[in-house]
Amino acid sequence: MFPVIYSDEFLLHDTGHFHPENSGRLTAIQAALKATFPSQIHWQLPTPVETRSPLLSVQAVHTQHYLDQVRLTANRGGGFVDGETVISPRSYEVALLAVNAWIDGVEMALSGQPCFVMARPPGHHAIADLGMGFCLLSNAAIAAHYALQKCDRVAILDWDVHHGNGTQAIVEKNPNIRFCSLHESPQYPRTGDASEKGFYQNVLNLPVSAGSTIADYEPLFQQKVIPFLSEFEPDLLIVSAGYDANAADPLAGVSLQPDDYRVFTEYCLGLTRKIVFGLEGGYDYDALARSVVATISPCLKD
Repeated sequence: MFPVIYSDEFLLHDTGHFHPENSGRLTAIQAALKATFPSQIHWQLPTPVETRSPLLSVQAVHTQHYLDQVRLTANRGGGFVDGETVISPRSYEVALLAVNAWIDGVEMALSGQPCFVMARPPGHHAIADLGMGFCLLSNAAIAAHYALQKCDRVAILDWDVHHGNGTQAIVEKNPNIRFCSLHESPQYPRTGDASEKGFYQNVLNLPVSAGSTIADYEPLFQQKVIPFLSEFEPDLLIVSAGYDANAADPLAGVSLQPDDYRVFTEYCLGLTRKIVFGLEGGYDYDALARSVVATISPCLKD
């Protein structure tokens, strides 16, 4: 059985039907997983916020001023962080529940069980004092900092088509975290230059061009990603699993196919089975759902 951490409460972050990052993304993934793996998925609810408050973990990454802004905006009925990042009445509490889901994923993966966190809102663009790019809280960075209470070294691999600027900004000063991002360039948020190495040579940015395919990605995995992460000997691998590098995706120009993510997972499993896959982007429902199926499939072989 493969664990997928999910709650219907993640549908309550209401960005509006026509916003690319909407609740339909999760319902599409759920339907595909139930159809493909009718008896192989263990659907697990995240730990409720009232049972385990994630605030200490969140405050280790985000400023109190920013958290107060998000909470107050939600309490007043909603609003915007920027022109594209929505706060609805339930967004603050849903974002905290998403953090708990990522933390649950860390606990599970450290025990040797890879898992998938099917939560929203996404997080990899959120910096310490500001959300952006559909993201409110920096889930992967928060999860990494939490994991360091229980292990020595954490690696983060971000294969979303957009650079995880928030994750990098938060973790690049920590020598016990390595961050690697493959992303289209030029593309939003216009960060992630290959020259950026972090404060401890702990950042590897691998920009790719529009139109890139698996033939372009595989050499990067073989020659760059896996050596960079492997030499670090991480106790845990956190994957910011975005699926907007698909050719069908409307928000970028890379030309991957859904089954290519099976290849990505196989490379990750060659590094460790202690993996948390956490949902980031991906805005074509069909390509997104098929990509998550492809991501999970290799984990079911053993």
